[in-house]
Amino acid sequence: MAGKVLPRIVGYSVRPQETAARIEQTGLDETVITRLVTVFYDHVRSDPALGPIFEARIENWPAHLKRMVDFWSSVALMTGRYHGTPMQVHVGLPVDESHFEQWLALFRKVARQVCTPAGADFVIERAERIARSIHLGVYAHASIPQQARRSN
Repeated sequence: MAGKVLPRIVGYSVRPQETAARIEQTGLDETVITRLVTVFYDHVRSDPALGPIFEARIENWPAHLKRMVDFWSSVALMTGRYHGTPMQVHVGLPVDESHFEQWLALFRKVARQVCTPAGADFVIERAERIARSIHLGVYAHASIPQQARRSN
């Protein structure tokens, strides 16, 4: 990248060179990620299957959206802003495979609307991996007998 002008990074990055390269490759930046999260959760909240699950658990939507922007900024741009435990948050939710599939369908749709083609491909691939991992964790946790969970 010597001699190449890197795109301006909006926000903080723990790896500014890699973040700049990612922005250039995908067209993703903080503005696009914020729009992706905002539009996506508008769809989630109005979805008949997903909306009630989210509405029952999220009391402060602005704080949740900010946290999700931090999450996706960390995933997509390597900013390192998200510090949380996604698996623990999702364990115990009343969800099954159909909920994960609906979540992914909405995410794919919004990503294709909001992001460049390269950016959409990038975040969709990551969302699919994340959803698969969380689904496996939720399923594994649900299959552990309650008594075994208490003894750990």
